[in-house]
Amino acid sequence: MINITFPDGAERQYEEGITAMEIAKSISHGLAKNVLAAKVNGEVWDADRAIATDSSLELLTWENDGGKSTFWHSSAHLMAEALEALYPGTKFGIGPPIENGFYYDIDTGDHTLSSSDFDKIEKKMKELAQAKSDYVREEISKADAIQYFKEKGDEYKLELLDGLKDGEITFYTQGNFTDLCRGPHIPNTGNIKAIKLMKLAGAYWRGDENRKQLTRIYGITFPKQSQLDEYLTLLEEAEKRDHRKLGKELNLFTFSQKVGAGLPLWLPDGTFIREKLSEFLKEEQIKRGYQQVITPHIGNAELYKTSGHLAKYGADSFQLINTPNVGEQYMLKPMNCPHHCEIYHAFPHSYKDLPVRLAEFGTVYRYEQSGELHGITRTRGFTQDDAHIFCTVDQIKDEIKNVVDLIQLVFSRLGFENFTAQVSLRDKVNRDKYIGSEENWEKAEKAIIEAAAEKGLPTVVEYGEAAFYGPKLDFMVKDAIGRSWQLGTIQLDYNLPERFELEYIGSDNEKHRPVMIHRAPFGSLERFIAILIEHCEGNFPLWLCPRQVAILPISEKFIGYSKEIMYTLQQHDIRAFVDERNEKVGKLIRDAEVSKIPYMIIIGEEEEKNGTISIRKHREGNLGNFEVATFVEILKKELFINH
Repeated sequence: MINITFPDGAERQYEEGITAMEIAKSISHGLAKNVLAAKVNGEVWDADRAIATDSSLELLTWENDGGKSTFWHSSAHLMAEALEALYPGTKFGIGPPIENGFYYDIDTGDHTLSSSDFDKIEKKMKELAQAKSDYVREEISKADAIQYFKEKGDEYKLELLDGLKDGEITFYTQGNFTDLCRGPHIPNTGNIKAIKLMKLAGAYWRGDENRKQLTRIYGITFPKQSQLDEYLTLLEEAEKRDHRKLGKELNLFTFSQKVGAGLPLWLPDGTFIREKLSEFLKEEQIKRGYQQVITPHIGNAELYKTSGHLAKYGADSFQLINTPNVGEQYMLKPMNCPHHCEIYHAFPHSYKDLPVRLAEFGTVYRYEQSGELHGITRTRGFTQDDAHIFCTVDQIKDEIKNVVDLIQLVFSRLGFENFTAQVSLRDKVNRDKYIGSEENWEKAEKAIIEAAAEKGLPTVVEYGEAAFYGPKLDFMVKDAIGRSWQLGTIQLDYNLPERFELEYIGSDNEKHRPVMIHRAPFGSLERFIAILIEHCEGNFPLWLCPRQVAILPISEKFIGYSKEIMYTLQQHDIRAFVDERNEKVGKLIRDAEVSKIPYMIIIGEEEEKNGTISIRKHREGNLGNFEVATFVEILKKELFINH
């Protein structure tokens, strides 16, 4: 018999070799019908794979990220089966699940795929799905795998086999299609009910521009047609809110091939928003005892060897920089934390000094592949609102609560009201992949759970999702159209203090290691601003708007009075400007609406004569005529509510 531990901590005994699907059926046939995969000891498995040892088990459905990912991975195989049936001789690269759906890189030989083929491929996929073919896993020797793909003439799969050894190779078969694959997969194709192919793109084999360009075909599937319909409606709304489109229309940022791909150039209005967000967070951090620091954009390669970032990010970083001194190498900074460790290390510390809170808006650099770049959400240079707190184990709970307060303040100021906190803990069974003592882990996990509870956070607990150096608290935020984003993170780290030999003298006069807390309410300014643009559709809260009031004279003879109004507003720290273009007022209003300026003041003969202003609000229309002082109070009240 083996012991199975469920997410709620309950334990049950089953016969060795039982599958997750059999366990689901023993609980409820309704549950089993919805099971797509299982998380066994933190690893996602096929639901019908035998479990041979004591294990933690989570049954995964469409409601779980692991369930969706498995569903879409299996859908990629279904699409490959359809392509092979329609276009014999098609060769296959890789076909992974992605955030929304899946893709497969393929070589169709003489046939050139286009979007006009989509209907035919979708129809074939639906036909194959209705056959309810099981996804069957088979362990296979390397020699047999090589022989299979030699007979098929698929050089891409043969190349993928080069890096694998006997005992590491599995095939998955459904219907008439067999693929080299680690898995996992859903039970059978019948789960796939709704299918939509989205787009085509070119993709160099293995990301190498010197290799053959394959065709990448993207798709998405769902268990129900209604879910696909909802998704397509969401896409239409998302397209209107796309930060790349709005960023261009609102003159926030631009890109230049001469500067380089993935390196945004911030225009004046975009720079204002960045700076305003930075100022807001810096002010709040000072209130909470943070000390602002600045570190270089590069560092000696030895620094990142010590931290482990060279090993972790080396393949995704820019090339090492060789100096004139032989053997001396530098890197563009991939992370701020090693620099902060060295700042802490520069001075001796007592337990009375802790916690030490170091904060920096530090720009870091990673060489993202060109196909992975996406506006300002995925760039090669980005600025993190990084802070690192060095504290004792006993201080962890209070520090987490303080960071939670700060993250919640950021969310409230910017209109992110719907969020869940994910508590990421160690796997209940497999503890080998974690560093640090059992005692410290128990204290840290207890602190993070209690802090979340005491702050009243809506939480979900995910076992096996902790970082190897400590538990995490990640904030999953839903935007205005229901999309989920990870914004704000708190991570506990025992690893870097150990690697950098950080110390403090305790009350016992002995040396101790501090614990390091990584936290970033924004994450990166670029990505945060992109999400904010899409969340509010470019209609920023008044305090964050670069231009709060557009003053629109109906003819040039009212420009003088318009400027008097502008100066008065500016004396009250209201960001107003006069649109002096020789255009009809209707066009000036339309342009201000497109630019999403919150308020417009229309100035004509009546307003100048009476010393008043006519107010128009973005998306609401005319509000009427007011005294300037009254309008100032209206704006100040709105700014106060924003705060």
